[in-house]
Amino acid sequence: MTYLLDTHVFVWLVDEVHRIPPHVRDVIRDPDQDVVVSSVSAMEVATKVGIGKWEEARPLPPVWMERLADIGAQDLQVTTRHGLLAGSLDWPHRDPFDRLLAAQALIGNLTFVTADKVFRTMPGLKLLTW
Repeated sequence: MTYLLDTHVFVWLVDEVHRIPPHVRDVIRDPDQDVVVSSVSAMEVATKVGIGKWEEARPLPPVWMERLADIGAQDLQVTTRHGLLAGSLDWPHRDPFDRLLAAQALIGNLTFVTADKVFRTMPGLKLLTW
């Protein structure tokens, strides 16, 4: 199974692992599971750090790829197909980062790892949540 980490889950896994419940950490760290982090998350962190909305993540953008390697995750690129689905989802949630992450999970048949309850309202999305 392949797990797509929500942006905050990746940030927490790198720097605040105690915020992720042990059962979720165990799944993410299982060497038999594949873990991916979207380039959308890189953009979200860089954008929010740049406008002063996520100061605790400020050290992360320059070392993003190293932190991906540290946790054994792969980089998931955004495609035109992801963008088209994200823009056309029948989902009232308007956050463009979240819509792209949901589209990537749906297209890739990925399990999305998140603590954000808004994703529970996205039909068809497989979740690992708490």
